[in-house]
Amino acid sequence: MKLWDKGLTIDKKIEQFTVGNDREIDIHIAKYDVIASKAHAIMLERINIITEEELKQLLGGLNVLEAQIEDGTFVIEEDFEDVHSKIEFELTKTLGDVGKKIHTARSRNDQVLVALQLYFKEELKVIQTKTKTFFDTLIGLAETHKGSLLPGYTHLQVAMPSSFGLWFSAYAELLIDDVYMLQAAQKVADQNPLGSAAGYGSSFPIDRELTTKEMGFSTLKYNVVAAQMSRGKSERTIAASLGSLANTLSRFAMDICLYNSQNFGFIAFPDELTTGSSIMPHKKNPDVFELIRGKCNKIQALQTEMVLITNNLPSGYHRDYQLLKENMIQALEDMKDILDIFNFSIAQVKVKDIDLHDEKYKFLFTVDNINTLVVDGMSFRDAYKKIGGEVEAGTYVPDDSKKHTHLGSIHNLGLDKISLKFPKL
Repeated sequence: MKLWDKGLTIDKKIEQFTVGNDREIDIHIAKYDVIASKAHAIMLERINIITEEELKQLLGGLNVLEAQIEDGTFVIEEDFEDVHSKIEFELTKTLGDVGKKIHTARSRNDQVLVALQLYFKEELKVIQTKTKTFFDTLIGLAETHKGSLLPGYTHLQVAMPSSFGLWFSAYAELLIDDVYMLQAAQKVADQNPLGSAAGYGSSFPIDRELTTKEMGFSTLKYNVVAAQMSRGKSERTIAASLGSLANTLSRFAMDICLYNSQNFGFIAFPDELTTGSSIMPHKKNPDVFELIRGKCNKIQALQTEMVLITNNLPSGYHRDYQLLKENMIQALEDMKDILDIFNFSIAQVKVKDIDLHDEKYKFLFTVDNINTLVVDGMSFRDAYKKIGGEVEAGTYVPDDSKKHTHLGSIHNLGLDKISLKFPKL
């Protein structure tokens, strides 16, 4: 069944190519198509297109479908092009001519668009909540390990003293920036496009403010052409926000892979969190973090894909938009899984004691020692030359007694201030 079926025969190859994977993908937005259909039916009754009894029947039928979706028994068979045709078929099968009235004053274009917008804004909320859980875990780890020193690196060369508290809370604070972007993307998605129909509105006296309120949107996309053109724009914005979060997570995962290796040996994980080798019995591989890194890098590529699909499309609807859906939905689903497994795994990290008096860390404290000389009255340039000369001559003896007291440094992490900075959800 197709919502646009006029009784003409369509070549099977054309049909298969144009439908693509919609049936499989659409299960994620089925719930939201029902929500939108309920709001649309309520509006149709309010403007006297359907009767109160017909509304009651439609809402009853939609409630049945909603229950099936919730309990996992809702299936989109191969006979259907997408979730939208499946839902209308079920309503018609149960309610007869009343079911056929649900599509009055809407097009499949705005039907797909509103279901996607509802899905996007709800999933972005879920991702923000999971990010907050991860943030709290990192702040907790920073507090627990704030006294454990860690070598800091620039250019992957030993640089200056750091700490596990500084490392964990650094990534925690970066998550705040990512949530700012997620909230901006959510605001873009939180606009009702229903009523734009095929992109040019309807001659029915529809009440778009009513459906906006019924579906819980903050506002609507007033201009019907703008509403249709938001398809693609929303995806680009969401992809950018997911890419920002993915960048933070992938960099953190890379640090973990390095620090977990024998050459660094700063952290470890329980055996149950690692995998082995088919030929090397000693291996305990951090596969979960490598896959997090790879999946996050894939998500960062999504914005480019969204841009290239939509970049030069003129106003109005184009079938190209269908290609946005699969990878966009997959990225949102993947990000939820990534945050869950990352939080589960990092909570079990084992922080090792690091001997910063080891010969390879000998020069970690050169800057601190220069600063001590400056405080004692020497100019910075002379102090730099003095310590530099000792390093070159092999006479340098590190002094690790100096404390970093300013806000946001090793010995003054400011965890309470970072926690207060996290946006309200």
